[in-house]
Amino acid sequence: MKQCTHADALPDPQPGPLSETCEECLRDGTHPVQLRLCLTCGHIACCDSSPNRHATEHHKDTGHPIMQTFEPGENWRWCFVDHVLV
Repeated sequence: MKQCTHADALPDPQPGPLSETCEECLRDGTHPVQLRLCLTCGHIACCDSSPNRHATEHHKDTGHPIMQTFEPGENWRWCFVDHVLV
């Protein structure tokens, strides 16, 4: 079973969200489907079901490996590098 090799390097404490929504979607005039929280810097971005996939774009631009859902009632994390749930 493949495991995430990046979770141990996350900041402690975890950064808080820098916004309440995807700022890139606001800028572009689009609407996020769901939101994700970068666990390295606190950036909020939209999911891959959203038109512009800003969370994935954030990972590609920064190399920050793990995001967490920012949806009420959900509690899961995804490692972009290892392609696994954390």
